[in-house]
Amino acid sequence: MMKNSEVYKKTMVFSLRRFIFNTICVIVLIALGAIGFLVMDKLNDKGLIGLAIGVVFALILIGIVSHFYSYTFKAGQIAMMTKAYTEGSLPDDVYKEGKRIVKERFTTVALYYAATSLIKGIFNQIGNAISKLGSAVGGDTGNAIGSTISIGIQVVVGFLCDCCLGWIFYRSDQKAVKATLDGAVIFFKNGKALLKNLGRIFGMGIVSLLIIGGGFTAINYLILGNFPELFERIAQELPADSPAWLMNTANLTLIGAAIIGLIFWSIIHSVFIRPFILTGVLRNFLEAGMKNAPSEASYSELDKVSDKFAKAHKEL
Repeated sequence: MMKNSEVYKKTMVFSLRRFIFNTICVIVLIALGAIGFLVMDKLNDKGLIGLAIGVVFALILIGIVSHFYSYTFKAGQIAMMTKAYTEGSLPDDVYKEGKRIVKERFTTVALYYAATSLIKGIFNQIGNAISKLGSAVGGDTGNAIGSTISIGIQVVVGFLCDCCLGWIFYRSDQKAVKATLDGAVIFFKNGKALLKNLGRIFGMGIVSLLIIGGGFTAINYLILGNFPELFERIAQELPADSPAWLMNTANLTLIGAAIIGLIFWSIIHSVFIRPFILTGVLRNFLEAGMKNAPSEASYSELDKVSDKFAKAHKEL
């Protein structure tokens, strides 16, 4: 069995490609936003409106391209991680094999998004049901328990969706919907064990935010501080009744630096840190599923918890 670190290194090719793609998207976003600002500023001194138009146009363009192209990076990486844990090895050309498996399992883009949408819907409903169990204790204590569980569930749902996607790749002998329902059952039956990963998820997320997000914010602040005229211009275009602190150019510079810092953090965290965390979570999920296979009795239990699960189960 390959170690988590080995799996992470072997599948990093997907992370690197996602990083390049996301970096290009940021460049496009900044470029179109800047063009919009400059054009509208020269035409009618409405630079902020031009900035907003440029950003919206860029987001639409990026969304369309991402929908039909970038999903293969994430799905391919999960497919290869799954292959490593279930077969014990990976091919030399990991990227090519990952893309092949994704295309083979999901013959169209629509099928991929249909499966991931179903996964998210089911896990969100399961999470809500578990949260209600905590709230059922009653009083402030019950509400506090329910809220705490809810926060934890929402954070881990994204990882569980990825794990369920891994199970779909593992059970290539089943229809995607059947494998999706099995993945939900695995979580429902092994929830306590799988939620032990919460500490790792929360801990590494907070550390990466402080170090990466904080670091980029500081660097951006130093760079943007060399363009005081830009933020003076932005302050002049803000509504007259804006708060005094927002009209301050130093604060605007800090806000701009923080926004850019968060964008860079989200890119680096999602393409490098998150896959590293996923290696351990996915391994535990797959092992739980292989040791304790989903049963029809478990399906019946989940039918009562999730309407989406019950509907998909009925349609099988």
